[in-house]
Amino acid sequence: MNISQIPLNQLPIGKRASVAALTTDGATRRRMLDLGLVGGTEIEPLYESPSGNPVAYLIRGAVIALRSDISSKIMVSVS
Repeated sequence: MNISQIPLNQLPIGKRASVAALTTDGATRRRMLDLGLVGGTEIEPLYESPSGNPVAYLIRGAVIALRSDISSKIMVSVS
Protein backbone atom coordinates (compact mmCIF):
# COMPACT_ATOMS: atom_id res chain seq x y z
CA MET A 1 0.00 0.00 0.00
CA ASN A 2 1.34 3.43 -0.96
CA ILE A 3 0.80 6.05 1.76
CA SER A 4 1.52 9.73 1.13
CA GLN A 5 1.21 12.85 3.26
CA ILE A 6 -0.51 16.00 2.06
CA PRO A 7 -1.83 19.14 3.77
CA LEU A 8 -5.45 18.77 4.86
CA ASN A 9 -6.59 21.65 2.65
CA GLN A 10 -5.61 19.55 -0.42
CA LEU A 11 -7.73 16.55 0.59
CA PRO A 12 -10.73 16.17 -1.78
CA ILE A 13 -14.28 16.35 -0.42
CA GLY A 14 -15.44 12.91 0.72
CA LYS A 15 -11.94 11.36 0.91
CA ARG A 16 -10.90 10.10 4.35
CA ALA A 17 -7.42 10.43 5.81
CA SER A 18 -5.74 10.32 9.20
CA VAL A 19 -3.79 13.06 10.93
CA ALA A 20 -0.04 12.53 10.58
CA ALA A 21 1.44 15.76 11.99
CA LEU A 22 0.76 19.36 12.96
CA THR A 23 3.20 21.85 11.46
CA THR A 24 2.48 24.77 13.74
CA ASP A 25 3.01 25.75 17.35
CA GLY A 26 1.68 28.08 20.00
CA ALA A 27 -1.99 28.90 20.38
CA THR A 28 -2.90 27.50 16.97
CA ARG A 29 -1.38 24.11 17.82
CA ARG A 30 -3.13 24.10 21.20
CA ARG A 31 -6.49 24.80 19.52
CA MET A 32 -5.95 21.96 17.04
CA LEU A 33 -5.10 19.56 19.86
CA ASP A 34 -8.17 20.72 21.82
CA LEU A 35 -10.31 19.90 18.75
CA GLY A 36 -8.98 16.34 18.86
CA LEU A 37 -6.50 16.64 15.99
CA VAL A 38 -3.89 14.23 17.30
CA GLY A 39 -1.90 11.64 15.40
CA GLY A 40 -4.07 8.91 13.89
CA THR A 41 -7.36 10.81 14.13
CA GLU A 42 -9.56 10.12 11.11
CA ILE A 43 -10.76 13.23 9.29
CA GLU A 44 -13.03 13.73 6.29
CA PRO A 45 -13.89 16.94 4.40
CA LEU A 46 -17.69 17.13 4.09
CA TYR A 47 -18.67 20.48 2.61
CA GLU A 48 -17.00 23.48 1.06
CA SER A 49 -18.40 26.99 1.31
CA PRO A 50 -19.26 28.68 -2.00
CA SER A 51 -16.02 30.65 -1.86
CA GLY A 52 -14.05 27.50 -0.97
CA ASN A 53 -13.04 28.76 2.46
CA PRO A 54 -13.82 27.49 5.12
CA VAL A 55 -14.38 23.76 4.69
CA ALA A 56 -16.44 21.63 7.09
CA TYR A 57 -14.61 18.51 8.35
CA LEU A 58 -15.89 15.48 10.23
CA ILE A 59 -13.55 15.03 13.20
CA ARG A 60 -14.33 12.53 15.97
CA GLY A 61 -18.08 12.69 15.27
CA ALA A 62 -18.25 16.50 15.21
CA VAL A 63 -18.45 18.76 12.18
CA ILE A 64 -15.86 21.54 12.46
CA ALA A 65 -15.19 24.31 9.94
CA LEU A 66 -11.54 25.23 9.36
CA ARG A 67 -10.09 27.98 7.18
CA SER A 68 -7.45 27.01 4.65
CA ASP A 69 -4.69 28.88 6.53
CA ILE A 70 -5.27 26.51 9.47
CA SER A 71 -5.96 23.32 7.52
CA SER A 72 -2.77 23.81 5.47
CA LYS A 73 -0.80 23.23 8.70
CA ILE A 74 -2.35 19.80 9.30
CA MET A 75 -0.57 16.98 7.48
CA VAL A 76 -2.69 13.91 6.76
CA SER A 77 -1.83 10.41 5.55
CA VAL A 78 -3.75 9.25 2.50
CA SER A 79 -3.62 5.64 1.39
